[in-house]
Amino acid sequence: MVKPRLSPSEKKLLKIKIDMRRRKPDFIRMNSWLNPALSESWRRPKGLDNKIRLQRKGFPPKVKAGYRKPRTVRNMHPSGFWPVIVHNVEELNGLDPAKEAVVIAASVGERKRREILAKAEEIGLKVLNPTGGEK
Repeated sequence: MVKPRLSPSEKKLLKIKIDMRRRKPDFIRMNSWLNPALSESWRRPKGLDNKIRLQRKGFPPKVKAGYRKPRTVRNMHPSGFWPVIVHNVEELNGLDPAKEAVVIAASVGERKRREILAKAEEIGLKVLNPTGGEK
């Protein structure tokens, strides 16, 4: 199993990030629980009397900067690798197996996916989505 090369501070921050993700609430749109036509996807609360905007007790939490993850590990995969989206075999050249992992793009077909998997195994890169099915 390939392991990422992380500094002790990065390991600590990655654990904090994973813990923060577990504690983060689901941010839902105002009145999505009342009106079935409204999706739950977040929309900024507007309006004079909006209870989420006013952060009233008993209403869903509002999106705030305090929920962000530590900057040094912000877009890092939970495995500790930095994900790099790959569309073809040529894009595997120049990637660092100790820090970066491959994410095969959703638009890549089965034949090219097999080629990318073979080349990544040859180089020693970890593939985060080897089976596909994310279309």
